[in-house]
Amino acid sequence: MPFYQSRGHLPNKRHIQFRDDEENLYWEELISREGFSHIYSNVYHVHPPTAVKKVGKIDPVKMEPWNQEHRHHHIQTRKLDAIGDGISSRIPLFFNSDVILSKANATNSMDYLYRNGNYDECLFVHGGKGSLKTNFGSFALGVGDYAIIPRGVIWQLDVDEPLELFIVETDGPIETPNRYRNTMGQLLEHAPYSERDIRTPEFETSHSEGSIEVKVRLAQGLQSYEYRHHPFDLVGWDGYYFPWIINVNDFMPITGKIHQPPPVHQVFQAPELVICNFVSRLFDYHPEAVPAPYAHSNVDSDEILYYVAGDFMSRKGVEHGSITYHPMGLPHGPQPGKIELSLGAKEADEIAVMVDTFKPLKMTKAASIIDDPNYPLSWLDES
Repeated sequence: MPFYQSRGHLPNKRHIQFRDDEENLYWEELISREGFSHIYSNVYHVHPPTAVKKVGKIDPVKMEPWNQEHRHHHIQTRKLDAIGDGISSRIPLFFNSDVILSKANATNSMDYLYRNGNYDECLFVHGGKGSLKTNFGSFALGVGDYAIIPRGVIWQLDVDEPLELFIVETDGPIETPNRYRNTMGQLLEHAPYSERDIRTPEFETSHSEGSIEVKVRLAQGLQSYEYRHHPFDLVGWDGYYFPWIINVNDFMPITGKIHQPPPVHQVFQAPELVICNFVSRLFDYHPEAVPAPYAHSNVDSDEILYYVAGDFMSRKGVEHGSITYHPMGLPHGPQPGKIELSLGAKEADEIAVMVDTFKPLKMTKAASIIDDPNYPLSWLDES
């Protein structure tokens, strides 16, 4: 997120001596993107962030692809047997070289810390309540929150009420869309949300002490480290690199006289994919408008739609928490009767999260267990 933030105590210049009341030097750490050529933050530790007591074994993360036929899919994710903490309960369902899409039901708080060293993360909170604690500060988490966690941020998820999460891990940064920003990075007047809607970390003034396990996500799996000092020991930080949150209900939908295409619903971008959200909104106001979307063929992208709340106008028989997957090369659109039902409707009552990828997705074997094999036939007119 390209806007400056500052927390805690800082020296008046970077890379100079910065001491506590007893004249002990604080430890400066630079956390940066693209080496030294993009956004960064400087953070200041009480203890050296490099002190590791023990390197544990790596726990491989394997995603077994399901070599299914090329067709539409309806994945009933609430049938997954997935409980645990914010990491152990994750079940990957789709992946390619740019993204991993998972579902999790975090029933337990984490008793260790986590750092994703390979992917940026977007945690969408479908249900529940908790807190996201990071080395930059903490957030309260609630329904509808998108928590954006850049790679390298160290974090821990505490659960107050079981958290139902839809998780997007990306090979590159998750950002606000280019077309909604000016050349200085500020969100423009026509953007569907502004910096006022973005929550940044609440800095913790008390410092955690003692050694702790940090699990680091790498390409091949989870590597465990025992840090000599708890990394949440910052006295201050500033810069442009930090975790942040926006709630889906703060997205102000763009509407029009006739049906608007899906790009108006975009909320984030990442390399080779976009994340959109459909929210409650007024329908089109042309006297002959057709509010339901027209049939379309995504010849260059795969479409994932995660259903959150309300009555989705173009689908039937799809529950909250389900995912529909419409792969590239196949047309899809409203199911029979949905166009007629939409005529004259004044507003939509729905929330859904959409991920469009520009490379084909692979499904995992975990997805095969909860797939509705009859979904491809749901466009047949049974009347």
